[in-house]
Amino acid sequence: MHSPHPPPRLELRGITKRYPGCLANDRVDLCIAPGEIHALLGENGAGKSTLMKIIYGVTQPDAGEIRWQGEPVEIRDPARARELGIGMVFQHFSLFETLTVAENIALALGASAGTPKQLEPRIREVSRRYGMALEPERLVHGLSIGERQRVEIVRCLMQDIRLLILDEPTSVLTPQEADELFVTLRHLAAEGCSILFISHKLGEVRALCQGATVLRGGRVAGHCVPAQCSDLELARLMVGDAEGLSAQYPKVSGGAPFLTLSGLSWRNPDPFGVSLADLQLEVRSGEIVGIAGVAGNGQDELLALLSGERRLTGEDAGNIRFAGSAVGPLRPDARRARGLAFVPAERLGHGAVPELSLADNALLTASRQGLLSRGLIRRGRVLAFADEIIRRFAVKTPDAQAPARSLSGGNLQKFILGREILQAPKLLVAAHPTWGVDVGAAAAIHRALIALRDAGAAILVISEDLDELFQISDRIGALCGGRLSPLKSCAATTPVEVGRWMAGQFDHPQAAA
Repeated sequence: MHSPHPPPRLELRGITKRYPGCLANDRVDLCIAPGEIHALLGENGAGKSTLMKIIYGVTQPDAGEIRWQGEPVEIRDPARARELGIGMVFQHFSLFETLTVAENIALALGASAGTPKQLEPRIREVSRRYGMALEPERLVHGLSIGERQRVEIVRCLMQDIRLLILDEPTSVLTPQEADELFVTLRHLAAEGCSILFISHKLGEVRALCQGATVLRGGRVAGHCVPAQCSDLELARLMVGDAEGLSAQYPKVSGGAPFLTLSGLSWRNPDPFGVSLADLQLEVRSGEIVGIAGVAGNGQDELLALLSGERRLTGEDAGNIRFAGSAVGPLRPDARRARGLAFVPAERLGHGAVPELSLADNALLTASRQGLLSRGLIRRGRVLAFADEIIRRFAVKTPDAQAPARSLSGGNLQKFILGREILQAPKLLVAAHPTWGVDVGAAAAIHRALIALRDAGAAILVISEDLDELFQISDRIGALCGGRLSPLKSCAATTPVEVGRWMAGQFDHPQAAA
């Protein structure tokens, strides 16, 4: 006799994975039905990534059982996962920028699938069928982030997929692109494809997912139906403590301008980079200005020009001013002496040196805080400063001697942000301050930014997370294709309007209150 209910598409029973000094997954159970969109939630370090790697065959579990459509299976490697019908779109796309869409897809499918030219009609057909229009001949470096994500998803869909794993799929999309993605995912699910959806954006999870499994400290903290929970209830399941998770911060108008960009233009020598065109911007002391934008629209170039990693010369030197003084030709250390603190987009390698201890990483940018004497390092002071960051920002680490690379992404982010904030800067420029950070750490970072603002600092936050920008910013704008939209107070605009700015729909920019 046939069972009236089909078996789960994927079932994990008691999955356990240990690393030295860390139990990443502790007897995890997970069940996904055919055609179900299921969320996997949890803080940074909760064990989500390890679990994904086990399902996709990148890592092997130490104990437990994986069942696929009711049968026990061993997923030895990603090739075996793809054979079963499991596809994964990682947070960081794996595409070759100088190849076409068709060439990238042909590489992934292997020689037996046909040449790029032979695949073109099928790519068009699959992308049209799921509402993800793609031109197979286009070069990847000319695609938006949303279009690149489509390439990754279409690549999976051309492999007869039965389970699609998406890791933070909307973290780099405009609201409109995210809505289009959800239409596609619902279409896929209606055809019987199961989807495992990992996201920190709880509103999206509630709108899209039929079920959710929540991990905390490597264990399953609970299962729920997201639509029946509030954001706060989901956050409580994830972090166990809801303090400050739904804070509404008062909006302010700030004082005198500290950072001024007046007609900032910059020609990028990199053929794949973005040039900046006539940027007009003021950031006042005692306010937070948020700049939204999909990655690759000039954020990296603007950050390099603000930090001093790229410098302006000649007539352009005065196009960046701190408190009225031109800083365009100044190096990063000279700008820091004028009151700049800087949190780069890339934590490891740019914000911190992976092999160095936290104490030495603190010294890298904070040497002016009495940490040197006549050119010699005052080791006791350095350790005390690093300990203060760890204490004030609740950084989870054994001590200040731990290497930066040993921290989870969220904890390293709190350390880097704390290092900059404790220098009491006059201007803080922060890129993606809570990117990939769990709700608890994000709330702590937001509180620290608001406290710095209220102490009189001018703060510029560049982020792809619109919800975050609306929560903490006083005024907001967007970068698209190296052009800056007008700025408006958050009360005078909406996420939909800013989403249009992110797609380039705005008049020629001028600074606006």
